[in-house]
Amino acid sequence: MREIRLHDTLSGDLRPLDGEEPGLYVCGPTVYSRVHVGNARPFVVFSQLKRFLEREGRFPTLVSNITDINDKIYDAARAAGRPSDELAREMTEHYIADTDRLGLGRPDHEPRASQYVAQIVELIQALIDGGHAYAAGGDVYFRVRSLPEYGALSGRDVEQMDQGEGVEGADRKEDPLDFALWKGAKSGEDTSWDAPWGAGRPGWHVECSAMAEALLGLEFDVHGGGIDLVFPHHENEVAQTVAARGRQLARIWMHNGMLQVGEGEKMAKSVGNIRGLAEVLDDVDPEALILYFTTGHYRQPILFTPERLEQARAGVQRIRDAAWRLGPGMSPSALVPHREAFYDALADDFNTPRALAALSEWISEANKLARPAGADDLYDMLFVLGLEELTERPQAPPGAVALADRRQAARRAKDWAEADRLRDELRAQGWEVRDGPQGPELFPAP
Repeated sequence: MREIRLHDTLSGDLRPLDGEEPGLYVCGPTVYSRVHVGNARPFVVFSQLKRFLEREGRFPTLVSNITDINDKIYDAARAAGRPSDELAREMTEHYIADTDRLGLGRPDHEPRASQYVAQIVELIQALIDGGHAYAAGGDVYFRVRSLPEYGALSGRDVEQMDQGEGVEGADRKEDPLDFALWKGAKSGEDTSWDAPWGAGRPGWHVECSAMAEALLGLEFDVHGGGIDLVFPHHENEVAQTVAARGRQLARIWMHNGMLQVGEGEKMAKSVGNIRGLAEVLDDVDPEALILYFTTGHYRQPILFTPERLEQARAGVQRIRDAAWRLGPGMSPSALVPHREAFYDALADDFNTPRALAALSEWISEANKLARPAGADDLYDMLFVLGLEELTERPQAPPGAVALADRRQAARRAKDWAEADRLRDELRAQGWEVRDGPQGPELFPAP
């Protein structure tokens, strides 16, 4: 079993991922609108990580929450003249349908914040009882200065921190640094829950702390999400759990880089430069989008352009062509070093670009073999990346097979014009004929 090491944002070091049953928690979307393609990056990264751990003989549990209680949902629902819970349900359904199109499967658990209000209330009460939180005018706030280590995750000076809550609750906070754990019900908000401090709803940060603990316990292995969540969201998750439980929520904090549409410009709904995930998947196959994400190391930003997607599409075709040529069996000895380099790269901070380079070398060497073999190994590597569908060669329909037979007869008769005409007719039907040592074969046209 390989030693798997991942970069931990809190310590700044590579840390080993120990244990046979690792728990993984990744922050999912806030469902006030359809998800954009940038939201798919953590979904892909952590789905792939889970698959890699399974291939290494471990039994991971992947949890990805859905934030269905949030200010943005109330605001969007009010603007649309709709009940907030109805909007959240609809957008949750869209999110699941859109990410299902990637073909990566679902996380083991997808908790909704609305299902865990009791656990959230209990965690807030523990913080109040410990002196780390206080109720004020129907709200509850976390006392940031009550935790000396606050700021360790983001590395920020506590005096320079802005929780992003604007002026909301400013007159009720003991300190502008404090952040909301519970928000009292306000006029115009159509959904609330009862709590000892009055009717209201949870703050965003405490939702994830409570859901992660409920499903994975404390000090689970990996807490993930986009790098934009380090502060304030994940910083506050760390603080809430340490203050309430005296233990860390997670051992490793793992953050993926953002999609960029220009130099240094991240893709975000707030910026207005987004493309919906469903819209992108209408234009490109899911395998091309997955390969596009995989070409960048998860910790780095990645540029989202038509050219990058086209490169990924071409890469998918190269892999598909190789998969369809291979015979069954494991890697011949000449290919084993490249196969092992593939998995070693993933064990080293989940370095997918290096793994893809090893996969490319494996394919290049396989193509040189007189009798190509190793289909089983290629399937295993592609499964880890969520690209196993590339090994499935669709069967040509009888009409296309008949055209290919007629073309072959024309070639034997040296009627090249007719052979070319039949080739073009096949392509018009979506099939490409390739002449190899075993005779002509039909492949879906790229």
